[in-house]
Amino acid sequence: MESSSSHPGSAPRKAPHPAQALTPPPPPPPPPGVALITGAEVDLAYNAAQCVVKTHQRLVEFLKVGQTLAAIDTFVARTLAELSCRSCFVGYRVGRSPAFPSHACLSVNDCIVHGTAGSHQKPLKAGDVLKVDIGVWHKGFIGDAAWTYTFKDFPSPEVERLVRVGRESLRRGIAAMQPGAELVEFARAVQTCVETEAKFHLTRGLGGHGIGRKLHGPPYVSNVVPGALEPHGWAEARWRWTPGMLVAVEPMLAIGTSETKPQGRGADYWPVYTTDGSIAAHFEHDVLITDSGNRVLTEGLDELPLVVG
Repeated sequence: MESSSSHPGSAPRKAPHPAQALTPPPPPPPPPGVALITGAEVDLAYNAAQCVVKTHQRLVEFLKVGQTLAAIDTFVARTLAELSCRSCFVGYRVGRSPAFPSHACLSVNDCIVHGTAGSHQKPLKAGDVLKVDIGVWHKGFIGDAAWTYTFKDFPSPEVERLVRVGRESLRRGIAAMQPGAELVEFARAVQTCVETEAKFHLTRGLGGHGIGRKLHGPPYVSNVVPGALEPHGWAEARWRWTPGMLVAVEPMLAIGTSETKPQGRGADYWPVYTTDGSIAAHFEHDVLITDSGNRVLTEGLDELPLVVG
């Protein structure tokens, strides 16, 4: 068969210089506004993330039926001080919002996220589902991770399935976070697990975020792919996972709805609830993108129990 290079009048192809053949293409530039974590910063970020893990590990030994959210929040604050770090949630503001009043986000049953120590006044009882989101400052870096705990036993097989699906969706999403892949692949894996297979509902308008020296930064990481069912859009969906990117990824899901109630004012500003009162779950890891894949800086969370007290 005749090749184009041997056709009369065509210029002969030049063999690449050996040095050129061995030189890999330059890495893509980091997405706009993203501060990449490199060198010694990786250890600092890991240590901050592990402060969160250690706090959760101590918390599972502490949590018992009959406790109040105020008592749990006090325990978190004391533990953070013992670990030489402090909460990056307490006092946090978004725009003109009231300052967040608690050391941890404590969200019970139909409260999806951002529950405060005063948002649920009754002592916790068997069957209550508590989402605990802990964020810390430690030597200039942020750690931020959440886990869902059920007291004594799951109140129903459906709630048990919800919680296990939430944990599994995070695992699948992280597996899709590979260097060079688009951010949307994380959402595709999570949404397939939660909505296509399990028929639960991911909360719209809430997602993960870049972390590092700040609590919230780019990129926003949605749990659902862009489209008609994601009304807020997702400008970063086609960004690519770049080595050095550090993000907190966090599926939030509920049994009956993807919609949330409007937030209130004053003390009621922060908690986010499902519109139908159905139970919600929330799981969150800190993940660093590396040259060869990803590294979960909050390693150890997956060994935590789902039932406590």
